[in-house]
Amino acid sequence: MRRVPNLLSEVFRVSRAGVPARVAALSLCALALAACGKSEAPKADDEPKVTGNTIQFPASVRALPGIAGEPAKSGGERMLSLPGRLVWNEDKTVRVATPFAGRVTEILVQPGATVKAGQPLANLTSPDFGVAQADARKAAADSAVAGKALARQRELYTAGVIAQKDLEQAQADAARASADLQRTQAALRMYGAGAGGDGVNQRFALRSMIDGLVVERNINPGMELRPDQQPAAPLFLVTDPTTLWAQVDAGEADLSLFKPGVTVKLVTAAYPGQTFEGTVIKIADYVDPTARSIKVRLAVPNPDRRLKAEMFVTARLKAASFQGIAVPSKAVFLAENRNYVFVRTAPNTFVRREVKLGVTLPGTSEVLDGIKEGETVITDGNLYLQDILRDATAVNAARAGAKH
Repeated sequence: MRRVPNLLSEVFRVSRAGVPARVAALSLCALALAACGKSEAPKADDEPKVTGNTIQFPASVRALPGIAGEPAKSGGERMLSLPGRLVWNEDKTVRVATPFAGRVTEILVQPGATVKAGQPLANLTSPDFGVAQADARKAAADSAVAGKALARQRELYTAGVIAQKDLEQAQADAARASADLQRTQAALRMYGAGAGGDGVNQRFALRSMIDGLVVERNINPGMELRPDQQPAAPLFLVTDPTTLWAQVDAGEADLSLFKPGVTVKLVTAAYPGQTFEGTVIKIADYVDPTARSIKVRLAVPNPDRRLKAEMFVTARLKAASFQGIAVPSKAVFLAENRNYVFVRTAPNTFVRREVKLGVTLPGTSEVLDGIKEGETVITDGNLYLQDILRDATAVNAARAGAKH
């Protein structure tokens, strides 16, 4: 607005110099308009060009925020993921308890120790065990006396000194004494003590029944133990950790996927990116009425002992699969009762294609026709491209109607 008075004064100055005012004014106005045009830079043309089902953005558009794609792949599968946890293999686990009352006198192993079957874990002083030892010693003495008496009675019977009933009575006494000896010795062997023993010393050893690893110790020297009042935790827990069990909660609808011998992949947060294998060995015969799930037991090899009991795991099992072209489900959209996808054919060029769908899995759709493996389908921004295509189609239709 400040330049208008200056231009008018210039017109009057030129007209006084003998130049017609009209010509001077026109010349100066042309100069002013030219000067105004130079002050404004031309706007860049960023509008996309639409041809048929193809949308092409100008080369000046370096980035297309909000538009992302993924390559189409061959084949797809649905992986079933179920929660679970690792527990000890109960077929190779022993929870040691005491059959006799007594006091702990010595701890022989610590957690982490490897033990053999029959190896002592702790020693107790037990009067009850002393009674068992005394019974065995007494039975041995009675059996020896009964055996000698039977031998004498046989000799007397052969010489005709005694009657047959006396011989039979001696035989019965010897049989009872022998049976009592066998009973008391079997009891000592069952508790891990030798049949002969070291006399009546009342020393009882808690022993491991299997080869394995001591993973728990809940016993201290001087502790009083009673078999009728067992503690909440076992005195010792011995297990073979090279094989664990995984307890998995499966839904009723997925029960048909779990059969004995089926291999299941296991992952755990303790080892990201690593996969372990388990084999189905047992399926529960009932459904949990609260969670509506079924317990499935897996045998999990653990030779390097990296997996630990009570770890949480996720079991993954292939539930379904197909061999066609797989695209993310969000790449497919419905328009006019037909399924479409946008394919990126060049950095700034997108083509809408009609596709025929096959199997649909969670997050993945099978495309039977319209897409080839390796082509990039748009997963984010496809509806934005559809809006551009639809608006351009509407404009072209309106122009065509105006011409007619």
